[in-house]
Amino acid sequence: MNYVERIEHWSETHHPRWLDFVRMALGLVLVIKGVEFAGNMDKLMNLMSGLPFGNFIMALLSHYVLAAYILGGVLLATGLLTRFACIINLPVLIAAIALNIFQGFSELGIAVLTLVLIIYFMIVGSGRWSLDWYVNKEYEKIMHHERDFY
Repeated sequence: MNYVERIEHWSETHHPRWLDFVRMALGLVLVIKGVEFAGNMDKLMNLMSGLPFGNFIMALLSHYVLAAYILGGVLLATGLLTRFACIINLPVLIAAIALNIFQGFSELGIAVLTLVLIIYFMIVGSGRWSLDWYVNKEYEKIMHHERDFY
């Protein structure tokens, strides 16, 4: 059993069910934050105006932020591709923390808490109440049935 499989086995056996609700709530918060940014794109562009990039790069980055928040939030809330959702949100949250430090600590606590939770779910996975769990169990049933068939 390699290192990743041992981490997955440990997380499956030690993952409290109440953390699934935390994961779902985190996903919903990310979706809400993404929708808020979509409605206030000028606010996001103003936050990024201090960066030394051109308009095209700023537009590209702002769309990445929206996609990461909304897509990552939906994936986290449903528990589908949880680690992927965490990975696409990591750069956004690190940048949010950096911008909050340089712009007056307005939402620094929320950004740090979100980053800690993202890193946690990236390590331990989605838990039992998730689409990942359901898909893996169905796959195991199919593979077990095919093994018995041959």
